[in-house]
Amino acid sequence: MDALLEQARDVYEGQIDFPSQRLADNLTTALLTITGILSFLLGYLTQDIIKTLYTGLGGAALTFLVVVPPWPWYNQAPERWLPARVPKRSAGTYASGVDLGGVNIEVDGKRIG
Repeated sequence: MDALLEQARDVYEGQIDFPSQRLADNLTTALLTITGILSFLLGYLTQDIIKTLYTGLGGAALTFLVVVPPWPWYNQAPERWLPARVPKRSAGTYASGVDLGGVNIEVDGKRIG
């Protein structure tokens, strides 16, 4: 059951690496530009605004289907993050353990840190 939930979480989060963000942006720009040009030309040649609108809507839907879902090719070079460090508790930390760097902060007359 946990494996199934982990897969669902991975799909929901939609992991995407940095080069694929550029790819998705370029695909969005290219597909919407081509859609705009085609819908304008189709509407102009047929003199029908309904065809223009439906062509533009179809192109936007196609762009949505290509760009928004977390397709596997959008995460081919995932970033390797450093492991989290446990901060040492010192005099200048929040109760949650966040270091204030020796800065004294006062909020509503109460000293934090």
